[in-house]
Amino acid sequence: MLGLQYFSFQAVWSPMFLFATIALIIGYLYVVGPWRERHFPMESPVALGKKLLFITAALLYYLAYEGPLSLLGHIMFSFHMTNMALLYLIVPPMVLASVPGYVWKFAFSASFWRKLKFLMHPIVTLILFNMMFSVYHIPVVHDYVMTNFVIHRLYYLVMLIAAFMMWWHVITPIKGMEQMSHVKRMAYIFANGVLLTPACALIIFSSDPLYAVYNDPQVWVNAMGYCVPGDTSFLIKKFEGPQFFSSFTTLEDQQAGGIIMKLIQEVTYGVLLAMVFREWFTREHKQEAIDEQLLQDALAIKQK
Repeated sequence: MLGLQYFSFQAVWSPMFLFATIALIIGYLYVVGPWRERHFPMESPVALGKKLLFITAALLYYLAYEGPLSLLGHIMFSFHMTNMALLYLIVPPMVLASVPGYVWKFAFSASFWRKLKFLMHPIVTLILFNMMFSVYHIPVVHDYVMTNFVIHRLYYLVMLIAAFMMWWHVITPIKGMEQMSHVKRMAYIFANGVLLTPACALIIFSSDPLYAVYNDPQVWVNAMGYCVPGDTSFLIKKFEGPQFFSSFTTLEDQQAGGIIMKLIQEVTYGVLLAMVFREWFTREHKQEAIDEQLLQDALAIKQK
C-alpha cells in the first residue's frame, strides 16, 4: 500500500473531490447526450470510445490531484512527478480529443474571448506552459508552492489552463478552425520536448537533494497539511519524515522522479508525433491519388 494504510479514508480518497469528479462525468454524458439532441440535433453522437476516453481522463485527474496518487506525491518525489505528467501531459490531450467541437464552440462563444485571442498564439502557449513548469521546479519556488495551499491551488489551476492552451494547437477539437500545418505541429511537439528537458536534467543529474519538502521533516509536515486534515504535527512523532515510506534515499527518489517525468514525456510526445505524422501522410497520399485521378480523367477527355 506504499504507506497509504497509515492515513485516514478522507486523506487518501478525498470524498468531496471524488463526488465532484463523478458529477463532472455525469455532466459530460448529459452534454453529449440529451443536451446535444436538444440544442445540436444535427451533430453526430459521440462515439463510445471518446466517452470512455473522457471518463478515464477525469479519473486520472482525480487520482493525481486529490486522490491516492496526490497523497503519495506529497511523500515521494517520484510520485509527484508522475502526477505532474498525468495532470499536464496526459489528461489535457485526452479531454481535447473526447469533448466534441460544438461544446468548445458553445463554451467560447462569448465575444470577450476574442480580446484574449493573442494569448493563443503558438509561441505564447509554448513558452507559457514550459516556463511555468520549469519555474515551478526551481527548489525555492517548489517548496513555497507546496507549503502555501492557496498558492498551490492557484498555480496548479493556471498551469492546467496553460497546458490546455499548449495542447490545443496539437489537438484542435473544432473542425474548420484555423490550425498549424502538420509539419509545424510536429515541430511544435518537438520544441515542447526540448524546452521541458532542462528541468528534468536539473532533477536527474543533481548530486544533492533539491527539495526541502522531501528532505526536511518539518517542511514535509507543513506540505502534508494539503492532504491530511487537522494538525499534522503528529506525523513527525509517528514517522519522523518522508523517508519512512520509501526504501530509496531522498536523492534516489528525486532522480527517479526526473527519469519518470522524462520517460512519460517522451512516450506521450512520441505518440502524438506519430498521430500527426500519420494524419499528414494519409492526407498527402489521398491528395496525390486525387491529383492522379484528375490527370487520368483529363488525358481520357483529351484522347476523345
